[in-house]
Amino acid sequence: MKLLEEVQLKLVSSLKGKDLLTLLDYTSEEVEQLVALSTQLKTITKAGKCPKLLEGKTLGMIFEKHSTRTRISFEVGMNQLGGKGMFMHARDLQIGRGESIHDTAHVLSGYLDGIMIRANSHAMVKELAEHAVIPVINGLTDIYHPCQALADLETIAENKGELKGLKIAYVGDGNNVAHSLVVASAHVGMHVAVATPVGYECDSEVIAKAHAIAAANGSTITITNDPVEAVKDADAVYADVWTSMGQEEEAAKRLQDFAGYQINDELVANAKPDYMFLHCLPAHREEEVATSVIDGPNSYIFEQAENRLHAQKAVLASILA
Repeated sequence: MKLLEEVQLKLVSSLKGKDLLTLLDYTSEEVEQLVALSTQLKTITKAGKCPKLLEGKTLGMIFEKHSTRTRISFEVGMNQLGGKGMFMHARDLQIGRGESIHDTAHVLSGYLDGIMIRANSHAMVKELAEHAVIPVINGLTDIYHPCQALADLETIAENKGELKGLKIAYVGDGNNVAHSLVVASAHVGMHVAVATPVGYECDSEVIAKAHAIAAANGSTITITNDPVEAVKDADAVYADVWTSMGQEEEAAKRLQDFAGYQINDELVANAKPDYMFLHCLPAHREEEVATSVIDGPNSYIFEQAENRLHAQKAVLASILA
């Protein structure tokens, strides 16, 4: 731990041994500390000074869905922290053949130090965490994507120098990415506006909980069907695909329903001139975002993607070290 002292790295000690299922379960102080730790870990990693805080630790990584950023960033993150990430596709486990979540959780708890799972159902992940005696990290579910939101905050903080009082606009489907972005923004005092087509709004229960957090931190949440209203004077503009994994049969209808919600030059003209464009990726150019925007000078998508690595290291180090 000498190197830890040398770089003055401050882990979020209150999270030791704790699950990360949704940022609703964390305090605003813990979220702010994770963002700060993410930035610090990024800096020291690039300087070749990342401490091996997780030496001898193994993270089991269960995937029900395809992955690029989640799989690679968690595996590399564990490696940089001195541990090991073990990839497991659900179809290759007995859970894919009907073994109960209860039994799977207890068995894996005897082998691993933590579980990261990218799953179809948030209810299943909650059940896994209930029965596991080791921490469970949500790598993505149908309702939440908390690790993505932490990387989003890190990216904005690095480039804007602050978070509190900024405005972020999300335009598109009121999905898992939108839910976690709203909650994360509320925790750090950012104003957030979400514009969705009618029928694609965010979950009302999630938004109600986020409103309470925002009120405590002096920020606001605006839910609208008008993308211009959402983007007006925004410091950051965010998009996600209109058709997520598992929704392929809805693709044609969604293309029709989301017409008018593309983030293009005309729409972003309503944002601040120095707005940041963000996208959780993968992106469908000329669907949810115009090529001129996603490949333009205001786009931070690749820095945002890289920051998944450092945000997740902050989570891993705080929970497992």
